[in-house]
Amino acid sequence: MKLHDLRPDDGAKKKRKRVGRGIAAGQGKTAGRGTKGQGARSGGGKGVYFEGGQLPLARRLPYKRGFTNTRKVYYKTVNVGDLASHDLEAGSEVTPATMVALGYLKKESDPVVILGDGDLTIALNIKAHRFSGSAKEKIEGVGGSAEVIPLS
Repeated sequence: MKLHDLRPDDGAKKKRKRVGRGIAAGQGKTAGRGTKGQGARSGGGKGVYFEGGQLPLARRLPYKRGFTNTRKVYYKTVNVGDLASHDLEAGSEVTPATMVALGYLKKESDPVVILGDGDLTIALNIKAHRFSGSAKEKIEGVGGSAEVIPLS
């Protein structure tokens, strides 16, 4: 058996009934919509929210469901101790591209925040989207610089 031999079982796939196409289609007169009522009218039927008059599920659930902030920025974290563990030369520039090469980021465009966990012994010029207070202190304490780059 090959891929082109695969077929659904007989009777498994049923053609859609095209209602309102006259007597020749086998759906004359009421076109399979029954006689009168809401379901027979154009645009008829109840909405997804309607539950036969019962209080809908969305209203029965607790009130404060909150929301998702679509503009929230999720930063990737890199600690100063992580950068110190690599053999970087004093005064070298550390950018998101460098962090991708070191394996701390997947993409250069990822927003990155530098946190102050660990010790930094060499002066580095670090460029990131955000710095914690302690990280900035440690970087500038050893003679380096912490430059904030804008989010793209």
